[in-house]
Amino acid sequence: MSMGTRTDSQSPALHAADSHDLIRVHGARENNLKNVSIEIPKRRLTVFTGVSGSGKSSLVFDTIAAESQRLINETYSAFVQGFMPTLARPEVDVLDGLTTAISVDQQRMGGDPRSTVGTATDANAMLRILFSRLGKPHIGPPSAYSFNTASVRASGAITVERGAKKAVKATYTRTGGMCTRCEGRGTVSDIDLTQLYDDSKSLAEGAFTIPGWKSDSQWTVQVYAQSGFVDPDKPIREYSTKEMRDFLYGEPVKVKVNGVNLTYEGLIPKIQKSFLSKDKEAMQPHIRAFVERAVTFTTCPECDGTRLSEGARSSKIDKISIADACAMQISDLAEWVGGVDEPSVAPLLTALRHTLDSFVEIGLGYLSLDRPSGTLSGGEAQRVKMIRHLGSSLTDVTYVFDEPTIGLHPHDIQRMNNLLLRLRDKGNTVLVVEHKPEVIAIADHVVDLGPGAGTAGGTVCFEGTVEGLRAGGTVTGRHFDDRAALKETVRKSTGRLPIRGATTHNLRGVDVDIPLGVLCVVTGVAGSGKSSLVHGSISADEGVVSVDQGGIKGSRRSNPATYTGLLDPIRKAFAKVNGVKPALFSANSEGACPTCNGAGVIYTDLAMMAGVATTCEDCEGKRFQASVLEYHLGGRDISEVLAMSVAEAEEFFGAGEAATPAAHRILDRLADVGLGYLGIGQPLTTLSGGERQRLKLATHMAEKGGVYILDEPTAGLHLADVEQLLGLLDRLVDSGKSVIVVEHHQAVMAHADWIIDLGPGAGHDGGRIVFEGTPADLVAARSTLTGEHLAAYVGT
Repeated sequence: MSMGTRTDSQSPALHAADSHDLIRVHGARENNLKNVSIEIPKRRLTVFTGVSGSGKSSLVFDTIAAESQRLINETYSAFVQGFMPTLARPEVDVLDGLTTAISVDQQRMGGDPRSTVGTATDANAMLRILFSRLGKPHIGPPSAYSFNTASVRASGAITVERGAKKAVKATYTRTGGMCTRCEGRGTVSDIDLTQLYDDSKSLAEGAFTIPGWKSDSQWTVQVYAQSGFVDPDKPIREYSTKEMRDFLYGEPVKVKVNGVNLTYEGLIPKIQKSFLSKDKEAMQPHIRAFVERAVTFTTCPECDGTRLSEGARSSKIDKISIADACAMQISDLAEWVGGVDEPSVAPLLTALRHTLDSFVEIGLGYLSLDRPSGTLSGGEAQRVKMIRHLGSSLTDVTYVFDEPTIGLHPHDIQRMNNLLLRLRDKGNTVLVVEHKPEVIAIADHVVDLGPGAGTAGGTVCFEGTVEGLRAGGTVTGRHFDDRAALKETVRKSTGRLPIRGATTHNLRGVDVDIPLGVLCVVTGVAGSGKSSLVHGSISADEGVVSVDQGGIKGSRRSNPATYTGLLDPIRKAFAKVNGVKPALFSANSEGACPTCNGAGVIYTDLAMMAGVATTCEDCEGKRFQASVLEYHLGGRDISEVLAMSVAEAEEFFGAGEAATPAAHRILDRLADVGLGYLGIGQPLTTLSGGERQRLKLATHMAEKGGVYILDEPTAGLHLADVEQLLGLLDRLVDSGKSVIVVEHHQAVMAHADWIIDLGPGAGHDGGRIVFEGTPADLVAARSTLTGEHLAAYVGT
């Protein structure tokens, strides 16, 4: 068969289908965007930058990616849409030239105890199939190797209602791999009885040490004392076996106490229902402290923490069980799978090898598949989500990334850049929200938003090439080539915090002295053991304030005022001046507008279509009853105060009639971390990642402590904001605090008084101290990866 040859010498005119080379956004008004109109080139790498809160995520995720997803969802039937998340159309006039968008965001992965790296990436699913085909002895289908599947056996009669009704005898069995003791969690909880009562006392003498149970007149205590199951005047340690069993594990039964019918139940189930079934985060501090003392989590003795049944652990391939495979470091597991040669499962092995190799390629080879997904950092979670897209044959797709370099050492950023360029070179549009100059430098197109944050942002300050950005006068352009210099003199430590024989995770018996009274930075490549050393070895006791990367939990009813505790002194100040109850000045309590229940808007659920939110007509979105708005403080009502920015509120509560020292102190801390522009009544759901991180930092600064541990405080911060953060860290140290920072940002390293560098690699290639000393010594030695990159950064 011969191929035809072209005879025309002239190149054909551009095909109409090739003219759609731009994503056009016109009149975007989502969140703080101010009628933004831009054109983004397709099949190019575009980086969106600007100070934290300038509107980057609003434009990229909440407008472009959200509309693409909504349009795809609309192609499904109404029945299918009913099972999918409902998305509203973004506030934008025109969105043209969209392609299918795949969002890879920083949202933490589910904290469910049964969710692991393996289950989140399908690697476990493929391993289960592999063991069900090759494992010896054969114990059943893939579900027999799943710790999320319990074994089920049932038999009996079922009635099939089809034509003439007929009872049919049926049996049903399903083999699961779940450990029956821990139910697939790997840990078992135990209640420490010594935290519940003092066994040397009797109930009449007040033996209970449970919060709220100490009073003899308390009904719960009276139920036990007058139940008849135990002697209230006998010390608990003298109870007979039967009395102890009834006291701790008794079944619910009706008893008469002081002529009233009440239910008696054993102490253990009572505690489980009263305390352990509730969300720990929502408890009062003293109740939460009790639960943390009373409940201990230990490795399951039956499955030794593997989560799997004995049958699943007994089936092996080349002397390796599925539990052994999941516990291996992924780089080692990839090597083991590469050595399995069985033609009957060749396609499965190829897919599994590809997934495991992607982990290694993306810099996560140090993880293991049994690592709980809730323990991954934001950067690790984002890279785990990228796994399934590496090597994909899809082209002409829009990939959207939210700061993919978070949690990455400078050594790892180059690898991430190569991945982004590879996705682009396959013909995809890559949109990246990013602050790191190393990533901005590889962009084909840059969009800089600003000029400020919040209401001062939301406009496009620059659009063009990286060279144009450097020459431009924007905040990002001015700070693009900023480099923090090494300190000429460093502070001397006032003490030391000794750590001896640390073996958490991959640490290898580490001995180190962390200096106190200075700014100490703990660094090293991702997975080298930094967090294991700091969080695993320094106990969070009195005097230690730890600010981790955990996300802020909050609904649309939560705002900076409620989260930081600012609303309490404000309510009390309003109540005192007006002679009424403080509860009136809460939109979640008595003062709430009855029509919208204090939400300010009324939500109408439209099933598979996006719900509609309309401003409440009664309170006009102010959230409070009209009668509450008649009370004033300093000439303002409560809704006007909550509409203020932090800077305005700081001035308002600082002097004059409205002077409230308790509120002013909280506002000072918010301004200190660079959140002066933030509305104190702005819903937490509208805050960016960097804003949430700093809000958390401001809240923890109120805690009394001599040692502050900060986990990557530069996450989500613009180059200009890092400077302000360094000033804040200096002020903390100068006020007599000790600050320990787990960080990769070279500006923070250069500014440190002392550096502890872990490595040399990740996983079992790390876990050792490779350098201790001043930043100047690290740069001079260049003996580690960190030293080389820091030397290049400071230009020595």
